[in-house]
This record gives sequence, C-alpha cells and structure tokens, in this order.
Amino acid sequence: HIPEKNLALKGTAVQSSTYKSCGAANAIDGIRYAPGEATSCSHTGYQLNPWWRLDLLDYYYIYKVTITNRADCCPERMTGVEIRIGNSLENNGNNNPRCGVTSLVPVGSTVSFSCGGMEGRYVNMYIPNWSYLTLCEVEYNVDISMIYK
Repeated sequence: HIPEKNLALKGTAVQSSTYKSCGAANAIDGIRYAPGEATSCSHTGYQLNPWWRLDLLDYYYIYKVTITNRADCCPERMTGVEIRIGNSLENNGNNNPRCGVTSLVPVGSTVSFSCGGMEGRYVNMYIPNWSYLTLCEVEYNVDISMIYK
C-alpha cells in the first residue's frame, strides 16, 4: 500500500506566460471545481509550447498525477498535455521523462495518470504545439519517504 498525500499544495508553481490574473499557483490552490469562468485555474497566453511547472522542493517518487479541467468551456485546451517528471530544468523541465499524455478531457472532468513511482522534484504540464494551457487543479500522490540526493 502506497501512502497517498497530495504534496502539490506544498510546492511552488510557475508557467510560461499568464493570461489575465490566472497565475500558475491557481492550479495548486486546493479548489478542484469552480463554477463560471476559470478564475481559480492557471491559464497561459496563446503561445508555442506553453508549460506549467511545479517545484516540489524535494525529491519524491510520484505515483499518480491528477488533473482537473475548467468547468465553463474550451476543453480542447487540455488535450495533448504531456506530463513530465524529473530533476532537470533543461528546456524549463519539459525534457524530463514523460508519465503520460492527455486525450480530450471533458469540461469540468478530472483525469488521473499512474506514473509508477517516477522520481522527481519537478512536475511539468507541457503542450508541444500552439495553444493555451489551462489547468484548474493538479494533484500528486507520492511516496512520502523522500529520496535524498
């Protein structure tokens, strides 16, 4: 049995650009579902290769990543998101090993990916294309026994 703990709330998030006031930290504010506009979601501008990155501030084995899409519109903005986990900041962390890729996530829906204990300090959401990237909530379940480097 793997002890589950959502450590995303303890990390710090950054993203490639910010649309209006929808900063990266909105995706780790603990609010999964928010009615109306995506004001409690993170949201990049329209750009090539948008990304969002969480720094967990330590090294962990990550077993599950859960992402919630916005509830009001535009579900396609979370299609083709690559979940990348690792310890490198090369290419802003987007070159780290890949855990999974989203297909179409319906409006207001949540999808989970099993990452099998991938090791990493950084967890990225990355779209290798022209797009917006909107994430309403990102959660991680990790093994709370840390990997010390």
